[in-house]
Amino acid sequence: MPTPDLHVSDASRPSLQSRALPPLQAVETHCFAIRAAAWPGILPRLMELFAKRNLVPTKWHSAVIGPNGEDLQVDIQMEGIEAELAAYIARCLRQIYGVDSVLTSTKTAG
Repeated sequence: MPTPDLHVSDASRPSLQSRALPPLQAVETHCFAIRAAAWPGILPRLMELFAKRNLVPTKWHSAVIGPNGEDLQVDIQMEGIEAELAAYIARCLRQIYGVDSVLTSTKTAG
């Protein structure tokens, strides 16, 4: 049985201009590197600063460190928040009992 010959005209194909992707928007990611005592209540206290602002961190990684497992290293990344809010959150993180240090940085993609 012969197969029908299908021909697609150029008029039905989208032009290159209409298929062009919009320019990428630069997205800032605010990073928080936290060193704290490895106590059970530290992680919920850190998360609370984001949760009460209805924010979910983009990435969250924590590890117990130190020769006797007495310290906690927490790396948090938050996309799409204003720099002022990120600075405020960093100040609040530094005030939590048991937090030794909070380092911040910003990366831009796009």
